[in-house]
Amino acid sequence: MSKGIYVATVESNSGKSVVVLGLMRMLLGKTAKVGYFRPIIEDVEAGKRDNHINTVLSYFDIDLNYKKTYAYTRSQVLELYNQGKSGEVLDEIIKKYKSLEERFDLVLVEGTDFSHENSSLELDINMLISKNLGIPVIIVVNGDKKDNKEIVDNVQLSHDTFKEEVDVLSIITNKVEIDSISNLKKALKERINCGTNITVIPKIESLANPTLKEIAQALDAKVLFGKDMLNNQVQNSGVGAMQLRNYITKLKEGSLVITSGDRADIILGALQANISKNYPKISGIVLTGNLLPEDSILKLIEGLSSVVPIISVNDGTFNVTNAIGKVKSRIYAENTDKISTSISTFEKYVDTEELSNKLITFKSDIFTPRMFQYNLLQRALKEKKHIVLPEGSDERVLRAAARLIDAHVVDLTLIGESNKIKEQIEKFDIPLNTKNISIVSPQKSPHFEDYVNTFYELRKHKDVNLDMARDAMADVSYFATMMIHKGHADGMVSGAIHTTAHTLRPALQFIKTKPNVNIVSSVFFMCLEDRVSVFGDCAINPNPNSEQLAEIAISSAESAKNFGIEPKVAMLSYSSGSSGKGEDVERVREATEIVKAKVPNLKIEGPIQYDAAVDMRIGKSKLPDSEVAGQASVLIFPDLNTGNNTYKAVQRETGALAIGPMLQGLNKPVNDLSRGCTADDIYSTVIITAIQAQDQ
Repeated sequence: MSKGIYVATVESNSGKSVVVLGLMRMLLGKTAKVGYFRPIIEDVEAGKRDNHINTVLSYFDIDLNYKKTYAYTRSQVLELYNQGKSGEVLDEIIKKYKSLEERFDLVLVEGTDFSHENSSLELDINMLISKNLGIPVIIVVNGDKKDNKEIVDNVQLSHDTFKEEVDVLSIITNKVEIDSISNLKKALKERINCGTNITVIPKIESLANPTLKEIAQALDAKVLFGKDMLNNQVQNSGVGAMQLRNYITKLKEGSLVITSGDRADIILGALQANISKNYPKISGIVLTGNLLPEDSILKLIEGLSSVVPIISVNDGTFNVTNAIGKVKSRIYAENTDKISTSISTFEKYVDTEELSNKLITFKSDIFTPRMFQYNLLQRALKEKKHIVLPEGSDERVLRAAARLIDAHVVDLTLIGESNKIKEQIEKFDIPLNTKNISIVSPQKSPHFEDYVNTFYELRKHKDVNLDMARDAMADVSYFATMMIHKGHADGMVSGAIHTTAHTLRPALQFIKTKPNVNIVSSVFFMCLEDRVSVFGDCAINPNPNSEQLAEIAISSAESAKNFGIEPKVAMLSYSSGSSGKGEDVERVREATEIVKAKVPNLKIEGPIQYDAAVDMRIGKSKLPDSEVAGQASVLIFPDLNTGNNTYKAVQRETGALAIGPMLQGLNKPVNDLSRGCTADDIYSTVIITAIQAQDQ
């Protein structure tokens, strides 16, 4: 079951509030704890609340702090986007949503209102948010004042646009003329025949009518009488400019009387008509021109037993009448009549049983890089680990260290000379307080002699003497690795300056491999647009034999599983299935059989070509009965030449984030960086190293 549902629209005034209120009632009938979240809200005045949030929280009595129900205001998002910080926006939204997801059984997420220009940006943001939250979408389409063909075209465009990025659970077309519902529903089901739930809701006039409260706010009016009746709905309005005997015949049910403030005859006549059995009820009176009736008239009105709202405005009658015609109705917390109407309308026209069943059985296959990175950070935060960085004076390392310390995700030790590290921090203006980290120079460390003696004891059978051990421990990589061996650190990340061999040699000498593991290998987490794939081995082993290739596959599948990715292993080669012959393809075929024998429950396919492994259409055409073809999540390359070039090609051509390499098979985590790495690469690698340390 999905832990959330996203309500989105593609234009303004779609009636999204009706769907949100109806959904909330439906969800509360299915589960006890339902949360509510608006990623982006409209800008509100200081001290005031977003109307949507206030309405939902108060009416349904949801125990949720207001500040936790949204992430950003509209202007904040635009400012961050203009600064090129769109990633930060998504990260914060995911963080806020996930905190609600942990507390509630299900979270109802409401998208933006499209009440401003730049709707294309707004559409993109809504799709990005729903995609990165990994929850299905209900699209609400505005059917007001449109013929059936235009509505069907709009619905299909909306459906197809969202479907490219997210799972569309339902499409609800709102504000449709009631006589058109049957034909429209039939046309929609014929056009969109992919199993998506299709609903049509008619236009409900009472929901479209503004209240006196909304009109008073729009006109910045002063309320003279009837404050307790401001929720009266205005069904129509008319100017009282003619004589009373003619005007009262024009009154209709729910009329708003607009008249100059000095027309006591119209004012009193309208009030009398309101209580007369022979005339319809009016909703209120607007007095224009900054004019008020005389005191005697006001006193008379004050003494009446029943008075509709009377408000006073500064502008003239003509301008006021035009302004009232432009007021758009909203649903707000105090207007319980409209809320009840919204809920009953939703329940009448929406098949809530079918919709809730779709939600209960929904499972998303989308796993975005942002979701993966968020999950990594949250896992690392659960148990703080101590990571050592031997290249402590490198600018990239220091920038990554600043981010890691700011996130409180790990404890850090930098290896290097303290003065040089502090000079680098000052030179590059890096926001890193050295009081929050440990800086160690190997030969000045109180542990240095102990490390020398330990290394000597471990390697004397290899003809290592004390002088050689002392030279080794003066090396930053050897010293940092010994910290891990002695339990003074939990993991190491290096390679920004040093070679892979320099990073790995000490680990292989005395960290050594896990029991039953014969080979150290590596994987990259390739964060593609809509999924995260595991690539192995792209950094360590040049030409593995079939047994080594099988071990790499088993280790990589285990790594994928440990990091929340369901392992579906593709053993890559230049042919798929039984079509190809040759030494290289036979090596892959033999490795596949070894894996199947050792781990019979693992989903694995090989040999298989890259396109057949990742493209569903090609995969099913070449290997129609395969559980892996077209949906592989772990891709094992036959040799280092193929793997290293492929990961770099994918990274450069698609813009994918490549996290790693992460080393597999060692007793304690040591990870190697590329010398072309960025501060972001180091940051991510430290986090996965901390998670590896948790799993030891």
